[in-house]
Amino acid sequence: MHSFITTRSGIFAKLPTGIIRILNEKIVETQSSSFCKSRSLSRDSSDGNNDDKEVSNDEKRIPRAGEYRSPWKIFKEEFEGVSTLKPLGTEVPRETDVLIIGGGVVGSAVAYWLKQRSAKGHTVTVVERDPVYTRASSMLSCGGIRHQFSVPENVQLSMFTSEFLRNIKENLSVIHESLPDVQFNHQGYLFLAPPRDAEQLANNVKMQQELGAKVVLLSKKQLAEKYPWMNLDGIECGSFGVEGEGWFDPWLLVRALKQKNLSLGTKYVHGELTGFEFAQKGNTNEPDSLEAGVVRIKSGIEYEIKFAVVVNCAGPWAADVAEMARIGIGENDLQVPLPVEPRKRFVYVTHCPEGPMLDCPFVIDPSGVYLRREGFGGHYLCGSSPTNESEEPDISNFEVDYDFYEKIVWPGVANRVPAFNDSKLKSAWAGFYDYNFFDQNLVIGPHPYLRNMYFANGLSGHGLQHSIGVGRAIMEHILDGDYKTINLEKFHFDRFISKVPIEEQGIV
Repeated sequence: MHSFITTRSGIFAKLPTGIIRILNEKIVETQSSSFCKSRSLSRDSSDGNNDDKEVSNDEKRIPRAGEYRSPWKIFKEEFEGVSTLKPLGTEVPRETDVLIIGGGVVGSAVAYWLKQRSAKGHTVTVVERDPVYTRASSMLSCGGIRHQFSVPENVQLSMFTSEFLRNIKENLSVIHESLPDVQFNHQGYLFLAPPRDAEQLANNVKMQQELGAKVVLLSKKQLAEKYPWMNLDGIECGSFGVEGEGWFDPWLLVRALKQKNLSLGTKYVHGELTGFEFAQKGNTNEPDSLEAGVVRIKSGIEYEIKFAVVVNCAGPWAADVAEMARIGIGENDLQVPLPVEPRKRFVYVTHCPEGPMLDCPFVIDPSGVYLRREGFGGHYLCGSSPTNESEEPDISNFEVDYDFYEKIVWPGVANRVPAFNDSKLKSAWAGFYDYNFFDQNLVIGPHPYLRNMYFANGLSGHGLQHSIGVGRAIMEHILDGDYKTINLEKFHFDRFISKVPIEEQGIV
């Protein structure tokens, strides 16, 4: 069926009715607001190269409207021809209820809970600059999950994720797709403590048990009986997670979340945030709220997306997104920055034919060195974090420091498990923590001044295991105005203003 459309120039054209409806929507959309202001804050694209067709400076920005624009030009920009479908992730909505910056495990978890609550009640858009997650922190982690923390809320967040993964087929199944499976290995975590830390470890276990975690305290004698392959010199006791702890495949979780989100109507955009538009309502020079984000796609064209709420899930680069909202560089309430930065960590894969097998848990040594089994062929993952700030590796690249393995990791692992004196390093990789250098704990909730910007950052190495609980908490605060499942108010941005850190002994 065809119909006629009249442009402002008085030209008539015969087009299919469906196309006319789309054109009319775009014309109305482009006439609904004023021109975009210039951006003072932007970043270079993370894609490195640009294989798409170059565009001129005048064409790089799709304006918010305000002047007449030919419907034919709108149609060309938005749809690139009637017979050509845009690649997935290149169609950018002009407005959304919730805009999520970062589509990794945390951002996808936030999107999941928002759409799970009401799939058609609100729109959710996720902007991700690396859709294959080559640099995502969760993809480059060891995939561990544990309930053994010293802060009760951290214990609850991990327990919530364990329960979610236990019922993952029910939670993330999509019709006509294979059932999700994250390949959970229920080997548990084993924290070892020297005499000086024994009392603190016992107190932690007691608190964890009161919250319902299946964690037990093992004496040195019990450790020797359970793990005869372990050297226990200098060890007084250990805590072991009997249930709900271990490790799983991060990629399979992110894939399942994204697949579920797409089925619920979440829109994923392959692009990078380059700035914000501000709503100026008061009499001060500072904005009262944010009203739109500017997103640049691979071709270089920038689109503006209006939103009611924006959630910063940008991981190690969360502070860059915060600065675009003037957080940390503004005046008065905007002077305090988001204390999150990338910290590079290395994961080493070693082969030890005589090493521990199925009874090997995720071992955390008092020295900071960790070890876990990988598969069934005698391979293990191991690593450690630097002991002081001066040893932090360069974050300008993903190069691996093999000297760190030779000097720190291997001696530490071989001291605790003597069989590793005969091990051989096979491979290694580097990844980033979204490191909260204030207190190494989660930053969540709205900014105290820009109330429609939410944070879900600074998890400092335990983002994968807390992501599901964090996503639900963000949903609750946005839709209900408060936390309903786990009260995470102590992790709000306000603690940076009052300079009151949260002490967590379970940072690895």
